[in-house]
Amino acid sequence: MTVSRSSYGLTALVVVLALLPLALPNPFYYDVAIRIAINACVAIGLNLLIGYTGQISLGHAGFFGIGAYVSAILTTQFGWPPALAMVAGAAGTGLLAFVVARPILKLKGHYLAMATLGLGIIASIVLVNETAYTGGPDGMSVGGFSLAGWQITGEHAWYSVVACLLVVVTWFALNLIEAPAGRALQAIHGSEVAARVVGVNTTAFKVRVFVLSAVLASLMGSLTAHYIGFVTPGLAGFFHSIELVTMVVVGGMASVFGSILGAALLTVLPQLLSTFEGWETVIFGLILMLTMIFLPKGVVPTLRLRFAKEEK
Repeated sequence: MTVSRSSYGLTALVVVLALLPLALPNPFYYDVAIRIAINACVAIGLNLLIGYTGQISLGHAGFFGIGAYVSAILTTQFGWPPALAMVAGAAGTGLLAFVVARPILKLKGHYLAMATLGLGIIASIVLVNETAYTGGPDGMSVGGFSLAGWQITGEHAWYSVVACLLVVVTWFALNLIEAPAGRALQAIHGSEVAARVVGVNTTAFKVRVFVLSAVLASLMGSLTAHYIGFVTPGLAGFFHSIELVTMVVVGGMASVFGSILGAALLTVLPQLLSTFEGWETVIFGLILMLTMIFLPKGVVPTLRLRFAKEEK
């Protein structure tokens, strides 16, 4: 039953992404859609870590920023091809995540939250201070993205790329969750002690999902750098990390499609509230607060439970 629902959900996502350009009247709306897809990919990876495995991370924007800056530096200052720079950024981020994961993931609760927060802050500080390479607080320009001679230019091409990536990431996450590895992650979330008793190597699985989510964030950071054409240390900042976690929480913990919806809401709402000049932050906070009060498990899981009760 679960596999069937996942298949229906993935099919619906493909249909929506295919038809969405028909409802996008100008480049501004394409830009919002592209940012939603990028944020959704990061949120899915983060949900695998937080929602399914129960390991909090308040510094994931650090990995996003590292990927963005590695691509920017290697392509701009060393002449690397963008695709190769993206792979190098993902590999470097994955190695860093692997090195720090074992000591960090031994912590629990707010200790783990503080450790990941510190990791993100360190990444942000390094990007600000290494002015010779990063441009410091002012940031730096980045060239476009090309692969095998094909240059991605224009909002239509970028939308096609990120939409395909979102489908692939969603498909991968759904299959991972249904696989034995995914069930092991959920067992760790339920009880690490019980998971160990039944033979799950909890440390190894936590490290793997941490590295996976970090690499995914790095790849999306690299794409963002080439898409926007400019990077600043704010990409790795604390507020960006909180924004990513909020996407997961609002959309729904342990819900892949909740991650997508959360990314869409958190990306679109600031745009819609920009008309309330001076009050947008207050209204935004109020909306999030009401969501957590009336939809405590997140939008998608809460609605799913309510519909299931109505069917019974």
